[in-house]
Amino acid sequence: MSTPDPRADRADHQADHQADAARAALADVCAAIEAQDMSRYAAARDAATAEMDGKLKPPGSLGRLETLAVRLAGATGSATPRVEDPVVVVCAADHGITAQGVSAFPAEITGLMLRSFATGGAAVNVLAQQAGARLVVADLGTVAPPELGPDDSPVLDLRVRAGTADSTVEEAMTREEAERALAHGIRLGRRLIGEGADLLVLGEMGIGNTTTAAALSAALLGRPAEAVCGRGTGVDDAGYARKVAAVQAALDRHDLGPDHGADPVTVLAAVGGLEIAALAGVVLGGVEADVPVLLDGFITGAAALVAQALSPTSTRVMIAGHLSAEPGHAHQLEALGLDPLLRLDLRLGEASGGCLAVPLVRAAAAVLAQMATFASLGLAP
Repeated sequence: MSTPDPRADRADHQADHQADAARAALADVCAAIEAQDMSRYAAARDAATAEMDGKLKPPGSLGRLETLAVRLAGATGSATPRVEDPVVVVCAADHGITAQGVSAFPAEITGLMLRSFATGGAAVNVLAQQAGARLVVADLGTVAPPELGPDDSPVLDLRVRAGTADSTVEEAMTREEAERALAHGIRLGRRLIGEGADLLVLGEMGIGNTTTAAALSAALLGRPAEAVCGRGTGVDDAGYARKVAAVQAALDRHDLGPDHGADPVTVLAAVGGLEIAALAGVVLGGVEADVPVLLDGFITGAAALVAQALSPTSTRVMIAGHLSAEPGHAHQLEALGLDPLLRLDLRLGEASGGCLAVPLVRAAAAVLAQMATFASLGLAP
């Protein structure tokens, strides 16, 4: 008879504890959001609207900057929202569906890009600095984690597994892994907010993640694969055809047709990504704490759809930074009820569009808080 290995028992116990903690974190944040008094946010929007209408200007003359200010009020529950400490949160992971030839770049690029983030040379580093935002990068599951030097910025190790499986063949991850990635995002959002973050800007990195985002979006929106698939990293016609076929194969493999009826975590586990799950968790952390969340493009849009499916009122804190060149992004924003601030034909990811929109969000809050009113000058509007 073989002797039981106590190390295996400890590992199983630890895994069970992690799974229970992840489920509890998700249940806790969703319950907290559900318990929120929605009338408070409506009252803040009404007060901000009245304040903006009384400013020293013709009514509506600041256009969508006015509606953005009111949206900020509804997100924070305050008629005088403040945006003083924006934090860019970039989550990264790899995707097994790249085995289907859906990307122009190999999976190893993800880890190399994380090294670029850590050394300050990527687009997000430049744009976050220009926006006056702090950058936080987390590895949720790269195949080849970055090798960092002593002078490099840190990359948080929140790895759940070394990339997802190929969702055209099997589940991308187990339900427990999806819940762990969601919980990592919830805790990360809570931690950053506890440190003072008053605007969370979402970003991502992961070769193949536009394909994963397309599969998630198709499943959650009930759209056909070709409606949500784009060129991603710039694949040619043959690569695009493989991408559409891969998304459809993943949907068929997991019975995620338009009327599938599966719960959001089941869909996420079947065809999703680890970084997308974590970003959905960051959104939920923002909703819980009344902190607005600035979305980037198509992949963060998929994370927003997951958050919406888990907690429908979560859209109240969401702001769309821009409209991506990826065709599926417009479908996501329509479902989320969001109007993008910028239209620059971006498709890089990394929170590039979100960073570019930060000054607009700051300006909307500043106008609401600082601009004089007719009443303050003793004048009638």
